[in-house]
Amino acid sequence: MEKARGDSASQLAGGMGSFLRKCIFSILSVGPLPNHIALIMDGNRRYAKKQNMAEVAGHKAGFIALMKLLSHSYELGVKYVTVYAFSIDNFKRRPDEVNSLMALIVEKIEELLNEGSIVSQYDIRMYFIGNLKLLNEPVRVAAERAMAATANNTKAALLICVAYTSCDEIVHAVQESCKAKWIETEALGVIEGNHEESKEKQLVLPTVKVLDIEKHMYMSVAPEPDILIRTSGENRLSNFLLWQTTNCPLYSPTALWPEFSFWHFLWAVLNFQRSYQYFEKKKKQL
Repeated sequence: MEKARGDSASQLAGGMGSFLRKCIFSILSVGPLPNHIALIMDGNRRYAKKQNMAEVAGHKAGFIALMKLLSHSYELGVKYVTVYAFSIDNFKRRPDEVNSLMALIVEKIEELLNEGSIVSQYDIRMYFIGNLKLLNEPVRVAAERAMAATANNTKAALLICVAYTSCDEIVHAVQESCKAKWIETEALGVIEGNHEESKEKQLVLPTVKVLDIEKHMYMSVAPEPDILIRTSGENRLSNFLLWQTTNCPLYSPTALWPEFSFWHFLWAVLNFQRSYQYFEKKKKQL
């Protein structure tokens, strides 16, 4: 009897919470809404230490917080969410921690592909962004399987940055742009040693432009972020989306990532709406 009463109270509270959230989202929808939210999920290890938990338990708590934020984001109408899951620099951590994180990533990818998961609920296409050659085989295979399995989903996108840094992304894009321009140059028939002909043709040789670099970015599959959230009160970008966040407000609550709540999310959106006109004006000046 007591258990039944407890379940009924829990369902009632959940229903009231859902109703309140929908009312708040209806009000927010009157103003501009973000199309793309990027996340630096900082504080999982500190949360684990604070709660006297194992580090891997802190990362699992962070995954639960991520699922809640994704649900709020897609329910509001956000189409793209990008998360900084694992930096190239994170490979410098203790081997046992890296191995635990890799195993956890595989486990959570499998969960996301289950029927009834948030991916199927919101018709989410998954992308894994970064230098995937650096990942071990189980993670790489799981990532490729997830991208293939969700390739036809069109309503929303989840971009998971693993083995990623912005510097690596930019270097990769420049290298790929140069390769593409070299192929174009060869197609023009400019032969090394034919100086007279080369002088004439150098005037029209293809050059690398900003658009070429952006086309070869790992993140070229998504528009620039509208909001960048970094928890734990940190204001550093830590080599994340340096190219793409020129005109993007940074929201950095002091809460550790597993403590990030609906109210933090709400404040991030309100802060975006407050500064929307300013950033739109800045974009038009570029």
